[in-house]
Amino acid sequence: MYRIGMGYDSHRFVEGRPLVLGGVRIDHPLGLGGHSDGDAVLHAVTDAVLGAIGADDIGQLFPDNDPKYAGADSAQFVRRAVALAGEKGYRAANCDVTVIAEAPRLAEHKAAMRQTLAALLDLPSDAVAVKAKTNETMGAIGRGEGIAVMAVVMLTQAS
Repeated sequence: MYRIGMGYDSHRFVEGRPLVLGGVRIDHPLGLGGHSDGDAVLHAVTDAVLGAIGADDIGQLFPDNDPKYAGADSAQFVRRAVALAGEKGYRAANCDVTVIAEAPRLAEHKAAMRQTLAALLDLPSDAVAVKAKTNETMGAIGRGEGIAVMAVVMLTQAS
């Protein structure tokens, strides 16, 4: 049996924070706002896993008003979602991520993001895809105000 979950996240750019996407620190003058480290890739993947098992979303499980998540490494959210899936008898089968941003250019970082996601989801790297797209200068993302991410994760029954 298979289950599919979709996740979405977006954050505005802010000054004074590092930019972290997919667990990878990226050289950029602005970071992403958020209660945790603002890693929109890991947030979207977390929600995709949680959605596939019919669980509450990331905001319910890791609320932004809880001080213990202030500045937190978002990898812990993915790990917890994967553990919850395991408790329900599921494991990840594949993951597909699309990052939407005008800047920075992500081509040189996609392989590292892919490796991080593969490790977090306990998948071979060829079961993870990371793509980067622009928004063709349309809307807030297109004006360079932030980054959006869409993620799909397929789970399969653990054997």
